[in-house]
Amino acid sequence: MKIIECVPNFSEGRNIENINKILDAIKSVEGIKVLDYEHDKDHNRTVVTFIGDPENIGEAAFRGCKKASELIDLNKHRGEHPRMGATDVIPFIPVSDVNMKECVSIAEKLGERIWNEIEIPVYLYEEAAKTPERKNLANIRKGEFEWLKENINKRPPDFGDRIHPTAGATAVGAREFLIAFNVNLATNDLSIARKIAKAVRFKNGGLRYVKALGFEIKERKIVQVSMNLTNYKKTPIYRVFE
Repeated sequence: MKIIECVPNFSEGRNIENINKILDAIKSVEGIKVLDYEHDKDHNRTVVTFIGDPENIGEAAFRGCKKASELIDLNKHRGEHPRMGATDVIPFIPVSDVNMKECVSIAEKLGERIWNEIEIPVYLYEEAAKTPERKNLANIRKGEFEWLKENINKRPPDFGDRIHPTAGATAVGAREFLIAFNVNLATNDLSIARKIAKAVRFKNGGLRYVKALGFEIKERKIVQVSMNLTNYKKTPIYRVFE
């Protein structure tokens, strides 16, 4: 049985009604199963995990993206997590009887459709990237929505040629499983979290397959080291924690 996982990230973590509307749009596709979703008020972001087959997974992602574009205005969005789009990222992950090439094909078709039907520009990333520097999402999202509004011509999308005025831009890609590993620190000193993040992330000479940022969790008066482990087999969680 062919199974693909999709884990879109939406730039809404506070308005539960709107989050539910996005979830309903995804669930409206027959054969789709939502496994989990998490919303974070400080990051102002919701991460949804759902599975389907190659025939319906792209449709569900499209409906979620379209609904998010109707509900989220990035001009009014404030949150700790970097973002450039109402639907910020849409990765496809092969789970069963599916290879990465199939996921890349789905990502490409979805990216083209998002631009053609919603007029949101799309960047292809990770295994779907057309150039080496775009494999890394951080290179695409640098400067976020505010920078892209004025400079999208300096970073041309793979689909589209202008920013959506309220929904921004979206990154669509294919990748292996990713583990989000967040560590809360018993301090409100953001500089400590940022120093730790810099020490562990590969970009600055840290651990391979680790991306990290330091965030302030204002409601709880603490800071957090937020990490993405892009290859948990080669750099396991316990090694990062140590």
